[in-house]
Amino acid sequence: MSVPEWVQDAIFYQIFPDRFANGDPDNDPPNLVHWGSPPTSWGFQGGDLKGIIQRFDYLLDLGINAIYLNPIFQATSNHRYNTLDYYHIDPKLGTLDDFRNLIELAHRNHVRIILDGVFNHCGRGFFAFNDILENQEYSPYRDWFHIKRFPVEAYSWGEASEYLGWWGMKSLPKFNTNNQMTRKYLMDVAWYWIRLGADGWRLDVPNEINDDSFWAEFREVVKSANSEAYLVGEIWSPDLRWVGEGHFDGLMNYPVMDALAGLLATNSLDVAHFAEKVEGLLTFYPRDNAYAMYVPVDSHDTERILTRMGNDLNKTRLAYMFQFAYPGAPAIYYGDEIGLVGGKDPGCRGAFLWEETSWNSELRNFIKSLINLRKQHIALRRGDFFRLEQNSNPACYAFARTLADDKVLIIMNTSANEVKISINIEKLGWENGQVLKDLTATEKQFIISNRSVEILLPAWGGIWLG
Repeated sequence: MSVPEWVQDAIFYQIFPDRFANGDPDNDPPNLVHWGSPPTSWGFQGGDLKGIIQRFDYLLDLGINAIYLNPIFQATSNHRYNTLDYYHIDPKLGTLDDFRNLIELAHRNHVRIILDGVFNHCGRGFFAFNDILENQEYSPYRDWFHIKRFPVEAYSWGEASEYLGWWGMKSLPKFNTNNQMTRKYLMDVAWYWIRLGADGWRLDVPNEINDDSFWAEFREVVKSANSEAYLVGEIWSPDLRWVGEGHFDGLMNYPVMDALAGLLATNSLDVAHFAEKVEGLLTFYPRDNAYAMYVPVDSHDTERILTRMGNDLNKTRLAYMFQFAYPGAPAIYYGDEIGLVGGKDPGCRGAFLWEETSWNSELRNFIKSLINLRKQHIALRRGDFFRLEQNSNPACYAFARTLADDKVLIIMNTSANEVKISINIEKLGWENGQVLKDLTATEKQFIISNRSVEILLPAWGGIWLG
């Protein structure tokens, strides 16, 4: 397997570029809306690449070592999933030199950057589609897309009828990746940005390019440019097809996010079924791929985690405790660490608030401590995962991460009541009389007795012991 080794050690920070930081007012569009305005699908708030560069010390202080950037190529929207030019940084985000400077700064500080690759569809201003609009059936690019009939009319709202659009949208014409010229163009784009220093691609809706040969070629092209490049697919449900030598190193592990929401937010899962789901995912995929998953608790496409948890800080902390102890690369969506809230798109795409008085510093410090602990304990990054037995409370879940002598025990109370729980730690090989420390919050210590440890956990509370 050619899964990059570094992914197991990665802690991702996802940035929606227009909303993170405005570092260069000179590239702001004239219709800029006020920073911090309620997010909309059309308003630009001025975030750019220089903003990321200027706030890089903040990211380093938080402790992350990998960044996933939502699309940065020229487009007409603030989300930029309707690309106009795949070779051109959107001028509202900066220049190619800004991109190079960001990559250089990141790599100098041992931070990787992966880009969002939107190769299923483009914007209707993309040069090849624009040529079709100008020349209709006489366009040399007519086979780059799925044209049903001529004349093609695209500049209005509504459903595409003369061609295939993503989810039927006129604004997002779908590429015909069976066309060799189209395919070559997209492969060249993928190779170009990796050679410029990007550390991988997050692939948008890859299942809609239902062609294994396309993705096998894509993988070969990217890995030829950088064998350590990370390929992660946006696949929302468990599916073995999308990992391995013909596809991706890992997937966005949304099933874990959904399981946490079911356990902590909607009460649609009890502990037993939650455990079945998250443990099943680890055996469903080959280990190399399971440990190379990108593990979010939210994203630009979902409610923010604090909102999903009903603004309950304890539930939110518990979700992060599980995320950072679970195999794969944990991902923080920009602003979650300071307590940003928001519903589904576009509500989840609000501007980062840089006034520290508005931050939830308690949450940020807690996440920062989890990041530090994950870096300190190789077991949390590369170790085995297994459940530990407890019969005292069905609302509690205990599991361990172990690698050689490094062992961490994680215990979660998923109920609204304080509970006292006894965990059998015989599997861990710890001896009676051994002292365990609370790694996450306090200076408390616990002594092993009769091959078990007793813990009093608050409502929606958790603890890491080692």
